Amino acid sequence: MNDTPEPVVSELIDLLTLERLEDNLFRGQSRDIGTKYVFGGQVLGQALAAAQATVENGRHVHSLHAYFLRAGNIDHPIVYDVDRTRDGGSFSVRRVTAIQHGKVIFFCAASFQQVESGAEHQQKMPEVPQPEDIEPNRPLPPDVLERLPIKVQRWLSRGGPFEFRHVYPRDELNPPKRPPYHQVWFRLTEPVGDAPELHQALLAYASDFHLLGTATFPHGISYYQPHVQMASLDHAIWFHRPFRADDWLLYSLDSPSAQDSRGLARGQFFTRDGVLVASTAQEGLIRVVHDSAAAAAVPAKD
Repeated sequence: MNDTPEPVVSELIDLLTLERLEDNLFRGQSRDIGTKYVFGGQVLGQALAAAQATVENGRHVHSLHAYFLRAGNIDHPIVYDVDRTRDGGSFSVRRVTAIQHGKVIFFCAASFQQVESGAEHQQKMPEVPQPEDIEPNRPLPPDVLERLPIKVQRWLSRGGPFEFRHVYPRDELNPPKRPPYHQVWFRLTEPVGDAPELHQALLAYASDFHLLGTATFPHGISYYQPHVQMASLDHAIWFHRPFRADDWLLYSLDSPSAQDSRGLARGQFFTRDGVLVASTAQEGLIRVVHDSAAAAAVPAKD
């Protein structure tokens, strides 16, 4: 790999590099990745970047808890208002509100801690093939690609900033029913700088891929099907240990429950040598709508 990021990688870094309007006020641009609305991972990553920009003394994020309130408009920027809630002796807390068109679409709380030693343990990484032993994803055949929405076709034809290798691949257009477990290796397609804050924001962005989808496995449905509505309701991330988003990470996922048109999914991130570096959880809306017009509407969260 060379040292110059591919355009899709540099575009993602630009997306996570916010414009500072005031001391605690930031503006981020939006990017179309083939979804109907702003990708939840984008808002997570940008909100974390905004909070990071207000924290000093070498403190790093250890947890982030977020709620998605409204669908974001891809064609317009998002403003992030950071509240410097507390700076204590060891911890700092920030609350971030994301605003678009004068309305709050998202808010989160993030906690930061200075480095200190203490008791350590972790769960063992699942036994799975290494990424080199898994065949890279093949491009969709043209006759399959043309059945997808134009925006999705553009995204899949171009390729994104992350490479994914699924331990147990699934046909998202004709998904079979199977248990709600999933493992996928991923990494940024090109190397980036060493700043831990950047790699944490990149992981926050990537954590929204595949997570809620795991809750659809037992039901034989997927986001790409026109009669399925899916939307993130909340999202939490805990950062445990240092890592690099441009090195292979195993995303191990499961969904313990789905009910009342909501699914719960959990994930753990491991380095290739088995170090648990982060954990995540999300509840999301999952509706099967047989009216095509209703399915195309913005999923209601009222």
